[in-house]
Amino acid sequence: MTMRYVYLYLLIVIFVLACQETPEKQADQQETNTPQATETAPTNPEATEIYEPVPPRVIPGENGAPPSDAIVLFDGKNLDKWVSAKDSVSPAPWKVNPDGSFTVVRRSGDIQTKDYFGSVQLHIEWKSPEVIENEGQNRGNSGVFLQNRYEVQVLDNNDNPTYTNGQVGSVYKQSVPLAMASVPTGEWNTYDIIYHAPVFNDAGEKTKSATVTVIHNGVLVQDHFEIEGTTEYIGWPKNIAHADSFIKLQDHDAEVSYRNIWVRKLE
Repeated sequence: MTMRYVYLYLLIVIFVLACQETPEKQADQQETNTPQATETAPTNPEATEIYEPVPPRVIPGENGAPPSDAIVLFDGKNLDKWVSAKDSVSPAPWKVNPDGSFTVVRRSGDIQTKDYFGSVQLHIEWKSPEVIENEGQNRGNSGVFLQNRYEVQVLDNNDNPTYTNGQVGSVYKQSVPLAMASVPTGEWNTYDIIYHAPVFNDAGEKTKSATVTVIHNGVLVQDHFEIEGTTEYIGWPKNIAHADSFIKLQDHDAEVSYRNIWVRKLE
């Protein structure tokens, strides 16, 4: 009996010592796996300098003009790069104005780009009607749809509260903006949108969510938000596999105007 107790005591001691050594061993292992432990530290600044790849030269636009590599979607003259969303063929039915903008023609339907896009940097300027009509979601409502599926809301929210995941600058029904940055009703707003398209595997399953960053009049209102899926008025977002698609502007029965629209492909 005595020897059995001795063996039992020894086993307990060994177990306790092993437990005490584990964190140290883990720490040693972590140190061994760090670059500092496995690589010789640089001894001169040139060792951490790289020269390739060389970024392409892009000339910034002046006085609001697009950069040199941008695709201009509206230059103030015509809607030749847009078509009706009703059939994807007919000319865009909205009105081009003498001041170099264009305006939604109520109940004529949405318009969309002729070209398809994936990940983009999009610059677009918009203004709500100067004459205030209606309230809530029925005042100065439109929207910018990325890949025809994901909406950044356009709305006149000045003294016009609504549900916050549907207000100006929101990812509609998904993400409340970080700030309300609209200019006074009837003046020009700017959206600068950085959008990265979702990724789907061969089985049609989403492996990476789309993300969007929105800067509204110079104010960050969406910060790399992971889009949950399609914009739905009723129900949950959906994630059905898709390729590049068009940029769409919404006719929501309000005479919202747009101008100075350009895009840079990020792929």
